[in-house]
Amino acid sequence: MPVRPPDPDDLKAVASHYGLGLDDADIASFSPMVHGLLASWDAVEELYAASVPSMPERSWSRPEPADNPYNAWYVTCEVTGSGEGPLAGKTVAVKDNTAVAGVPMMNGSKTIEGYTPLRDATVVTRMLAAGATVAGKSVCEDLCFSGGSHTSRTGPVRNPWDETRSAGGSSSGSAALVMAGIVDVSTGGDQGGSVRIPSAYTGTVGHKPTWGLVPYTGAFPIEQTIDHVGPITRTVADAALVLTVIAGPDGLDPRQPRDLVPDDYVAAIARGAEGLRIGVVSEGFGHANSEQGVDDAVRAAVDTLVGAGLSAENVSIPWHSHGARIWDVIAVEGPASQMVDLNGYGLNWKGLYDPEVMEHYGNQWRGDGSQFSETVKLVLLAGKYALTTHQGKHYGMAQNLAYELRRAYDEALARYDVLVMPTLPMQATAIPPDGAPREEVIPRALEMVANTCVTDVTGHPACSVPAGQVNGLPTGMMIIGRQFDDATVLRVANTFEQAVGGFPTPTTASAGSQA
Repeated sequence: MPVRPPDPDDLKAVASHYGLGLDDADIASFSPMVHGLLASWDAVEELYAASVPSMPERSWSRPEPADNPYNAWYVTCEVTGSGEGPLAGKTVAVKDNTAVAGVPMMNGSKTIEGYTPLRDATVVTRMLAAGATVAGKSVCEDLCFSGGSHTSRTGPVRNPWDETRSAGGSSSGSAALVMAGIVDVSTGGDQGGSVRIPSAYTGTVGHKPTWGLVPYTGAFPIEQTIDHVGPITRTVADAALVLTVIAGPDGLDPRQPRDLVPDDYVAAIARGAEGLRIGVVSEGFGHANSEQGVDDAVRAAVDTLVGAGLSAENVSIPWHSHGARIWDVIAVEGPASQMVDLNGYGLNWKGLYDPEVMEHYGNQWRGDGSQFSETVKLVLLAGKYALTTHQGKHYGMAQNLAYELRRAYDEALARYDVLVMPTLPMQATAIPPDGAPREEVIPRALEMVANTCVTDVTGHPACSVPAGQVNGLPTGMMIIGRQFDDATVLRVANTFEQAVGGFPTPTTASAGSQA
């Protein structure tokens, strides 16, 4: 619709906001010039309307509780592309922060509910072209700002290993559906660990690609410098297969190098990993909230890799211990500005925007900010305060320190082919009960990110694989590699999977315990 011409009171409010010192005569003088300039906004809207795609007709439904195990589906559908290709016959759950045209997207939040995308995300386009069938949109956490599975406005996602426990977040439904065998593969997004956290909690394989390897186009952003999208699967082979399909530049995402040439990750894992060198990062173990069983399981997993022909030794990366603090500043001030004040997509970058969701979401959250989750409210209280009192200085400092953090990783990776540590310091925790106080809800959403968030800042590829069972629940081992050397990460992950004879499911684990 045309931009409503501002009246004098509108212009006075803007002048007051910026402290322009304009009186009534100044406002009257500026008014016709502002009106004339805003005619370009109307022209842009007309031009855009002539080029915007029509929404495809795709059937979908919201499943009844009896048809929604683990509360993991937002909506179900059956969208098939070519029907032929490397993903032919495979069903995919698409995380509900990622656009499937003609199918509702809620991003776990009341602030986006009611929105339906016009375009498929690039990763969706590529999977459909490779023969996959999109079976639905998997529940994700509210605006994806939780490592627990209890913040989505559609209710908590339950862990297939123990339904009283978290499935991890924010790609909670994606991991639960894969582990339960309801879909073959799924997508996740990762800004603080949201592919790897649910993978560690559920015993799936979660690969966070190198920043920029996979186009983020069509996924709802949190913060451009830490946005990633990647696969969640049952096996490393499936992760390599999906990554081969979705990796590579699309020309629409400035996070990506334009000359990027991705590997064939399926061919890569066939080469094995014998002779590769592992650095076991000391600072990844023994956090204040680390569980001894988790640390022990990961060290035992490293021993298994050594038995498979790799070498391993401990390495210290002191900067790793600072990584979570650096991430805190970037992941609080950045989203307060981009994800909220600037309606998700922000400004000042060349790429494919989603103007429709920007307007829909911006209007809804401004209509009732109380709809934000407790975690997002915390981000806004801290982030907006810091931005308004220090003008983004600390964000700039943190981004500069990110180079130091990355350099520390690069130095270690010059000596080792991969680095290894626990994905998370703990196993899946209990889902907070309905009505739990924020003093329980917020820590349960953020308590586990100390290791995962660091590689979102540095951009290094990182894959979580099940390290072993402790007290009947999965643990995760995180394998980290050089920038754009996702192939080596997956080679090591696949070697481990083969060495342990495959990763267990709740059914096989219980059968084994009864034997």
